[in-house]
Amino acid sequence: MNYFTQSIHALAVTAALALPALAFAAEPAMKKDGMWTDHQAMTLYTFAKDSSTKSMCNDKCAVNWPPLMAEDGAKPEGKWTIIDREDGKKQWAYDGKPLYTFVMDKKAGDMTGDGKMDGAWKVAKPD
Repeated sequence: MNYFTQSIHALAVTAALALPALAFAAEPAMKKDGMWTDHQAMTLYTFAKDSSTKSMCNDKCAVNWPPLMAEDGAKPEGKWTIIDREDGKKQWAYDGKPLYTFVMDKKAGDMTGDGKMDGAWKVAKPD
């Protein structure tokens, strides 16, 4: 094999290995047991006071209800959108609803935030 052929082969192998990682990175959440979870299988929630373009959970609220942050370069797709937060960061939303975890959920599958604040917090579910 000459140098050019080896280079092409190396690039092809690198691309083949990178594609699954890129596909995984594009998915902001996973469906599990009829609800959305983050990639650590922690339950995701919606907040009734939010709009499709604005999170009303900031400062201390965001400490207790950490937003599902969108990485730099993340792209919205289908029902997945990205909103701008007050702190200048980006947050994932599904079907117009910004998503959060809950600090009191300690392990995958916990749903201790469901119904908090007179029902304002709900487990996020796919339609």
